Amino acid sequence: MALRISNKDARLLLLDLQGLARRPDTPLPKDALRTLIHDLGYVQLDSVNAVERAHHMILFSRAEKYDRAHLHALHAEDRALFEHWTHDTCLIPVEFYPYWKPRFARAENALAKPAWRARFGADPEKTIRAVKKRLEKEGPLMARDFEDKGEGGWWGWGPSKSALEYLWRRGDVAIARREGFQKVYDLAERVIPDEHRARKPSPAEMTDFKCREALRRLGPATPGEIAAFWKTLSPEAAKKWLAANADDLIEVEIENADKSLRPAFALKEIETRLAHLGSAPPRLRFLSPFDPVLRDRQRAARLFGFDYRIEIFVPEKKRQYGYYVLPILEGARFTGRADMKVHRKEGILEVKGLWLEPRVKWTAKREADFRKALARLAKFTGAEEIRADAAIRRAIKLQDARP
Repeated sequence: MALRISNKDARLLLLDLQGLARRPDTPLPKDALRTLIHDLGYVQLDSVNAVERAHHMILFSRAEKYDRAHLHALHAEDRALFEHWTHDTCLIPVEFYPYWKPRFARAENALAKPAWRARFGADPEKTIRAVKKRLEKEGPLMARDFEDKGEGGWWGWGPSKSALEYLWRRGDVAIARREGFQKVYDLAERVIPDEHRARKPSPAEMTDFKCREALRRLGPATPGEIAAFWKTLSPEAAKKWLAANADDLIEVEIENADKSLRPAFALKEIETRLAHLGSAPPRLRFLSPFDPVLRDRQRAARLFGFDYRIEIFVPEKKRQYGYYVLPILEGARFTGRADMKVHRKEGILEVKGLWLEPRVKWTAKREADFRKALARLAKFTGAEEIRADAAIRRAIKLQDARP
């Protein structure tokens, strides 16, 4: 008989597994930051800086005392993190590096395709050799250190930038650090510790890692959700793994926000985790649009009843809410969303729009909590002034107009 997990416990469990059940005001020294990233599995990097870049915002929402310098040190100095792809570009615990080798092999095969070869100029192999030779001789380099920048048609990349990206995706090159969010490339042997580069997991070990570690971070999940976590596995492969490892698993039924039940699988250790669940911190927090809890929009909608999507790429006139809308989390419940922007030259954090979820009321306490969260965010982003009154008034007006 399947283990039934209530909606309340399912939400608390996911928040716990994704680092949002810890008290956000507790200290986060560098070693604890490394543990947090390991527990998350990865932290997505993103260049959009409307409020704060995704990786910093994701970590800040879990730990308000998070220090950006610690993340840089873990990546650029300690070599505890490496940069590569999951569903997007991410910082990933370096001990996971061996499991990225199939991705490197796929990039190797891609060079044979005409669409790829055209990106490197008339003689692809010559371009790649020249770029690698410069790295060998000169050490870490950025794309701007090459003269042919901007001549190519792939996001405006020239042949050398395309070669750098190819060598990175193939595993010959690694990202040593970021400077002003620009990648600094170097040979992988000078960036990735030897023990991780040398290790070669078997195909069975690869699949076991991808499925088992996904379940440890998702809790109960379907084959499709397991496959999507690292985005390196097919749902069919996940199904085969589930069948082969049935002794380590239990079948569960997750209660969704609408009271419907969804069948899934979980590691047996989930029962112990459920037995020790606490409560989510009540503090009002803003999450990044790229937060891992919301990455799977459909799953978030089922569990939390919160329908969210990023509208950055939606034409302005077609947006329902705004360009950079931050979900609002209170305890284990999403209560609203706020469109924000930091005007860095003026030192202003502006709330451009605020919307409450159905059945959520704008009380005096909620307003006080909202303003405290804005003050914490303003401090983190370096803003000295907050402009939110107009958005709050509009939100109250919309609330009063509800039937």
